[in-house]
Amino acid sequence: MDKKRLISFAQELVRERSISGEEQTIVAKIAAEMKALGFDNVWVDAYGSAIGLIHGEKPGKTLLLDGHCDIVDARADDWKHDPFAAVIDDGYLYGRGVADMKGALAAMIHAAASIDRSKIAGTVAVSATVLEEIMEGMALQQVMNDLKPDGVIIGEATNFSLNRAGRGRAEIVVETIGKSAHSSSPQAGLCAVHEMLRLMAAVEAIPLPSSPEMGKALICLTDIVSEPFPGHSVVPNRCRVSYDRRLVPGETPESVIAAIQSLPELKDILFSVKILDGEEKTYTGKNLAGLKFFPAWAFAEDHPLVTASLAGLRTSGFTPSLGAFGFCTNGAYSAGIAGIPTIGFGPGTEQDAHTVDERIRVRDIERAADGYIGIIQSILG
Repeated sequence: MDKKRLISFAQELVRERSISGEEQTIVAKIAAEMKALGFDNVWVDAYGSAIGLIHGEKPGKTLLLDGHCDIVDARADDWKHDPFAAVIDDGYLYGRGVADMKGALAAMIHAAASIDRSKIAGTVAVSATVLEEIMEGMALQQVMNDLKPDGVIIGEATNFSLNRAGRGRAEIVVETIGKSAHSSSPQAGLCAVHEMLRLMAAVEAIPLPSSPEMGKALICLTDIVSEPFPGHSVVPNRCRVSYDRRLVPGETPESVIAAIQSLPELKDILFSVKILDGEEKTYTGKNLAGLKFFPAWAFAEDHPLVTASLAGLRTSGFTPSLGAFGFCTNGAYSAGIAGIPTIGFGPGTEQDAHTVDERIRVRDIERAADGYIGIIQSILG
């Protein structure tokens, strides 16, 4: 493997301001790199994700390595280095998306291209998926429909541990309904904000489930809006809050909603609760749509994909521990919905993502490529 070229390619990816829904340029660069590296088949699907295949000399299973190519935006004024300049400083590559997850994506592509085809049975696939930051797993669904993989590797940051589980995510909206009145006579109305304060206290006291892999589920208030707004001399008659609910395995849309609807202390409050429907347009003009409930997932320590991946990493010089993603990834679809065996492995830490001066060690990108090679050879060798 040409590791100098690998790092140069990672820099090229970081220089692309590939905000969710605006990934067309970076996808074109990824497809061009796959072709230049000798992938057997490269294409861009209807939703704009790039896919490349490496075929072994013998038939066998299909192993999919997935990395998303979209990012959250960054303000250059806040950064030590321009977030889209891909500066290397003191052994670190700086830039928006380098840890989440362009460094890993570059490593996956170059690792797959360096595999000795005579030593594997089956197919190595690499996907650079779109819109993951806002619609986890929805673009991956199309990729998996096309490829029907037997196993999936998610390249999000694990600090070189092997993640066998991942939290899910749900976007919940709760609305209270009051009665308008002139603010000079508030006793004639019912303030929806006051009702919401009562509801919020009850919701945030709900005992949440936990799992041995990732601990307790979480709920976090993300916004609150009253109506009418701005409210001039009027008691608000509606109030809406949004919650980010982090999920553990076994939770369903029904169980999450029921936990709020069934609270006895809310029986005298008029309110509604729902999980949002999401719809986003890809850069190709196609829509991705669905319920914004992305399930958690977990596989046993002795699952064949887990044990084979561990073995491959050890032969590549790693001493990985087993872990779990504390955030939501494309694994919400591959494992949580499709039930396909999935693990996570990548450079960097969860705390590196979405930060000012996001960075990753150059050496860690190179090591990640070695790790992917080890996993591929262990599973398909």
